[in-house]
Parts: sequence; C-alpha cells; structure tokens
Amino acid sequence: MKNLIFFLFLFSPAMIFAQTALGGAPDTESTKDTVKPPISAYKIISIENDTTFVDTTLTIEKNYKFNYLRKDNFELLPFSNTGQTYNRLGIGFEPEKLYPEFGAQARHYGFLEVDDIYYYHVPTPFTEAYYKTVPEQGQQLDVLFTINTSDRLNFSAAYKGVRALGRYQNVLTSTGIFRFGLTYKTLDKKYHLRTHFVSHSLLNQENGGFSELALQQYIDKEEEFEDRSLLEMNFENAESTLYGKRFYLDHYYDVATPDSLSANALRVGHIFKHDYKKYEFVQTQAENLIFGPSFQEANFSDRVRLTEFYNQAYVQWSNKTLGKVKAKAAVKNFEYGYNTFYIRENDTINNKLSGSNYSIGGEYEKSISGFDIKADAMLNLAGDFTGSYFAAHAGYSLDDENRLEFGVNQNSHMPNYNFLLYQSNYINYNWQNEFVNVNTQSIYGELRSQKLLNIEGRLTQIQNYTYFTEGEDSLVKPFQAGDQVRYLKLKASKRFDFGLFAIDNTLMYQNVLDGASLLNVPEFVTRNSLYYKDHWFDKALYLQTGFTFKYFTEFNANAYDPVLAEFYVQNSAEFGNYPIVNFFFNAKVDQTRIFLQLDHLNSLIDGNNNFVAPGYPYSDFLLRFGLVWNFFL
Repeated sequence: MKNLIFFLFLFSPAMIFAQTALGGAPDTESTKDTVKPPISAYKIISIENDTTFVDTTLTIEKNYKFNYLRKDNFELLPFSNTGQTYNRLGIGFEPEKLYPEFGAQARHYGFLEVDDIYYYHVPTPFTEAYYKTVPEQGQQLDVLFTINTSDRLNFSAAYKGVRALGRYQNVLTSTGIFRFGLTYKTLDKKYHLRTHFVSHSLLNQENGGFSELALQQYIDKEEEFEDRSLLEMNFENAESTLYGKRFYLDHYYDVATPDSLSANALRVGHIFKHDYKKYEFVQTQAENLIFGPSFQEANFSDRVRLTEFYNQAYVQWSNKTLGKVKAKAAVKNFEYGYNTFYIRENDTINNKLSGSNYSIGGEYEKSISGFDIKADAMLNLAGDFTGSYFAAHAGYSLDDENRLEFGVNQNSHMPNYNFLLYQSNYINYNWQNEFVNVNTQSIYGELRSQKLLNIEGRLTQIQNYTYFTEGEDSLVKPFQAGDQVRYLKLKASKRFDFGLFAIDNTLMYQNVLDGASLLNVPEFVTRNSLYYKDHWFDKALYLQTGFTFKYFTEFNANAYDPVLAEFYVQNSAEFGNYPIVNFFFNAKVDQTRIFLQLDHLNSLIDGNNNFVAPGYPYSDFLLRFGLVWNFFL
C-alpha cells in the first residue's frame, strides 16, 4: 500500500499536466501544431558528466537489466528471493578508494552510491515506471519523475519499493529507497549546482540456510518438498536491516571562460557529502550451535553506525593546447562504532573509531594525437588512516566502429570497518584488529568493435588481502593474507544478427594465479541468448522472444554469514557446473516495454537441487511479468 501511495504521488504532477493540456477551454493558439521535442532532448547526466538520453528501444541488453538492481548481473549469482544478496561469479576492484568502507558488504548490492545517482534535463515533464513481479507475494516498483521548471532548473524525485515473501521460510525482503535530485545554473551560466538526497531502508529476514535434514531432502529432490515452504531452515527468528541517508552537493563557479581574447578557463568548486549508515542484526533467540556462545540468550540486537562528513575544494584550469588540470584538497571526518565496550582478560575492544583525514590530489585530461588521456591521483597526507590511489587511462578510436582503451590503477586503503572493529552478542564476533592497508595494482585493456567483438582483460595483484573464513573453532573470523594474490580476468562478447534471428554471446575466463584458496571464482562463465525479433501488427508492436542459457564451472562458492552480512571463504564444498535456461517474451508498444520471463525453465524437467552458497538454494522455476513505462508530456 505504501508503494502504491507513493506511485500515485509521483504520477499526480503528470496527471495535472495532462488535464491542463486536455481539459481546458479551447484556445485557438493551442490548436496549432506543436513541435514534439526529439527523444535526444531528454538528457540523463552521470556524476562524471557523461550525457546520454532516454532510450525507449527494446534490446537484449534491456532484458539483461530487467531485474532488482536494474543492471546487467552477468557476474552475479542471485539468492532465491528478490532483494536478497548475490554471490559473485567475477570480481571487480574499485580503483579510486582512500578510506575504509562500511561493513555489511553483502547487503550493499542494492544500495545507491554517489555514482548510481543521475541528473536530468528535460524539455517536458518525464516519468519512468518500472514494475516486476516477485516470488510468491509482493511486488517491486521503481518510479522516477523529473521536470525542468526552466532551462536552468531541474527537479527529480524517485522511489524504489520492494516487498517479496519468497518461497522458503523466513526470507521476506523489504526495500524502500527515496531519492531527490536538483540541478541549477545561473542566467550567465557561470555558477552550476547539482545536489541529491537519498534515504535507504533494506530489510532481509535471515534463516541461516537449510538445516541438516532439509539439506539432504533438497539434494535428493524429494517430491514432498517441491513445496519449498516445508523445508526446515536453521532458524526463523532473525532479520537484518541496512539503513542509510546521504546528502550530496557539488557546485562550482567559472571565474573565466574561453572567448575571442583568451583560450584559458578557470573554475573553482566545492563538493560536500554527508553519509549516515546503520546496520542492525536482530534475533529473538540466540543460535549458539551455529554462531557460538552468546552474552544474551534472547531478544538481542547488534547495532553499528557510521557518520561521515566529506569536504573537497578544487581549482580547475584548462587550455585548448595544454589540456585540463585540476588541483584538489579534501578533509573527511568520521565516527564509526557501538554503544558498548567489551573488556576481557588482557584485552579491551573499544566502542568507537573516530577521527579525520586530510588529502590532496590532482587530475589531468588531454587529447594528444588522437589519444584521450586521463589521470587522477590522491593521497592522504595526515589523519587516522593512510591511503592513496593513482589511475591513468588512455583511449584511441581506430575508426567509427572500433575503439581501444587501456590503463593502470594503483590503490592503497584500509579494509572495511567490519575487519577493523566489530561487536556482537555472539562472543566470537568481537574483535579489534590492527590490519595494514590493502594494496592493489592492476593493468587493463579493452577493445570495443562493432564488426569484430568486444573484449577486455585485467591483471590484478593484491598485497595484504583481507577476508573472512572459519578459524580452528569453525567460527567465522577476519584474516589478512601474508602472501600475494594475483588474478586474471578476460571477458568477450559478440552479437550475431541473421535477419529475424540473433545470437548474443558473453564469455568470461578467470584464473587466480596466486592465492587460489583465498579468491574463489569459477574458471568459466558463459551466457548465450538465441532469440527472434520482428515488428508485428503493421509495426505497432516490436517483439523479441527466445532463450538465454547461462553456465559456470564448478568452484568453491563463498559462504554467507548473516550476523556480519558478509561472505566468507570456504574450500570444503564445490558448487556450480549446472545450466540455467530462461525463456523471455518481450514486446515494445509505443514507449512501453513489456517483459514476460520464465526463469530456470530447465528445472521443470530435471528438478532443482542447485546452490548459490553453502546451505542456500538457487531459485526454482519462476514465471515473472513486468514492464517499463515512459511518459512524455
């Protein structure tokens, strides 16, 4: 009901505009033909100022992105219910990181970071509505409304709401994300501002996976337990919630702009970001056989909070001949922790990590002999955490259909706060570690070719890799590797068109050259789609229908810990080596894309006893329906 009310609230401006346009008194001027703005006038702008426009086409890529994340999840393995976490089939490393992140990383897949927020510039009010069914009861909805009140001022508001019961016991999920954005520029176009506010509430019930008996019943595909609600879970008395609020402001003033007398431009700017996050694990009865002894046997909650204030000032000078140079300096204040101390023999676990970090850096951008060169570097000069990063990138367009990109990244930062300080009602889950920085270096290259294929490769080397795994007492603890980890990833994709039919292929190869027991990934992951496409009913409807086949080789998939909301390394059980066949029937009518999907279709033939993590099942057959609907007023 709450999602429906917000849906109607966002659509009310659209209805008012429509009534104004259609229901007013006749006006001789309004009867004249008006020029409809082109679709390219509805602009979408990223945090990096990359600009695209609203795309109402129906493509195979849109089918891959029609999911809870609204991103292509080729390298992810989703848990059984919408809104749960994902195990990883591939690994990506963030190159520009200076500070430790908040913990509960398994719950952050659906969390919108700064670079997940987009800004808009539209000639008329624009609305996008996403809807998709979920396993069993509930729905998922994502609605955006944006309007330019003038050419210089844009507002956007959106809400993402999910409520999914799931087929297994105690896997209900609830997502509520509200976001608001604004962009503004003065009449002389010297001052520019963009800002957003985001509020998150991501709740998951936790069940600890199958009990020992149910695990065997699931593996044996016992007919009685095709009703998945009959399978017993380890517990049904816990839930975890990730909360988050962020206010972000980026504004600048152009002191000088290029004109007939000068080719120089000078800009001064400021970025402010305030983040608040809280993770809470609540359980009505302690599960000592799984997580070890506890302080309190019933009705307890583990809570941790992080508050951050970030300020960056920068000066940017650009010249058509010499390029663009930016100097920047930043300060970050943080406070992370709990409400209690833990005092034990010869040791005290503090309740808080707090302090400040001061950093400086610079950026450079220039086009030289056809090469687009970018470099970005930053260093923590002083404060409670050391850290640095350097990223250099070059791109070269061989022609209109072929582009080559390559680069290097170096990064040094502390591991996330869950490794550094953690407190829980479970005695084992209490630690404070003096870990050193994780150092990551990588080189990469990518070729994007319309005629040949898209191929990318990355070689990554990591020192002081941090991870969770079971200790000698079979309880999960944090560790830092003494040996080096090296990881190679190659990924290629190509689509072949044969008139009314097409085949879309993606293949990924991975090899952990050093540290294979710490970094668990499948050697091969492949996805292949064979589909039919055509216009029907005198081109009133565009159709795409076919099958998608996904497969990954067997590997030691990471296990999930619901107390930490983190994945941990395990090397005792292998999973994978099973196909996933989905059928889709997608259509486009005007500005509406309609999606009908039969997920894991092959499980109707041979049943399903596959896993996404130890003790956690892969989804059974599902019939899914949904749409993406755009309104242009």
